[in-house]
Amino acid sequence: MNPLQRWLKFNLVGAMGMGVQLASLALFNRCMRGHYLCASAAAIELTLLHNFIWHSLYTWRDRRNQTPRLHQLMRFHLSNGLVSMLGNLILMRLLVHSAHLPLLVSNATAILFCSIANFCLSNRWAFVASSCTNFPLPL
Repeated sequence: MNPLQRWLKFNLVGAMGMGVQLASLALFNRCMRGHYLCASAAAIELTLLHNFIWHSLYTWRDRRNQTPRLHQLMRFHLSNGLVSMLGNLILMRLLVHSAHLPLLVSNATAILFCSIANFCLSNRWAFVASSCTNFPLPL
């Protein structure tokens, strides 16, 4: 599959994930009043699981191989999970606390900023072909 097609598929899944993250953040923030960073972390984790399932079934379907799903999930969490969690929480702190932007606007901004790094890490490490499963994390 050419990179543009994969990027478009990645963004379609990302758009669905963004909906999941914003909706769950609104819900979690209502339940955890005053703890927007905890609510953000919970929403990010839920979205990571959602996105992993869709990326493995749709975006990188052509790379389904003998690699156990658990290994792919671990690589996905070590790459996209770290970028999403750290990037979102740092940006949320800056945008909500310091810049006083609304919660969901801040979260949408943080998601967009992390998306390019997440695509590169997924394409080069999390969903590599089985012959490359020992490929080191690109930095």
